[in-house]
Amino acid sequence: SVQILSYLGGVVKVEETDLKPRMGFLYPILTHNISVFINATREQDSGQYMCSVNVVDDTIRLDKNIGIINLTVLVPPAAPTCQLHGSAVVGANVTLSCSSKKGKPSPMYQWQREPPTLQVFFPPAQDRARGTLKLTNLSLEMSGVYVCRAENQAGSKNCSIVLEV
Repeated sequence: SVQILSYLGGVVKVEETDLKPRMGFLYPILTHNISVFINATREQDSGQYMCSVNVVDDTIRLDKNIGIINLTVLVPPAAPTCQLHGSAVVGANVTLSCSSKKGKPSPMYQWQREPPTLQVFFPPAQDRARGTLKLTNLSLEMSGVYVCRAENQAGSKNCSIVLEV
């Protein structure tokens, strides 16, 4: 563990970490509320944070003077990449894939065919975790624009692919 912030003898000290310009105490220390803020959060700020309160001349009870909180910084998905695997000819099978390089937690994927022939897909044709959509026994009517949405709790992004059978 690394100390990042302290209040000792009436002096606030922010240690030399990458958090230094982005954090501090939320209220003046005299209010007895020692909440902290972190601005411009980054994925690497995720982790376990511990608050330890020690009062001079007080009996230290190790189980009572420490608070622990886990911080998880969510990251919205990056714009995904849509790809077609296979030959789009009548009677053939193809797989559409969708992949986002960033996202925390890992994005889930949802494929749909755009209007005028709106179509939503379900397993086993669609694998939401892998971002794949299997289209079998292609027909001319299956031509159209297919959109993939990569989504997690922090946001969503789309990509699309034109299927011409």
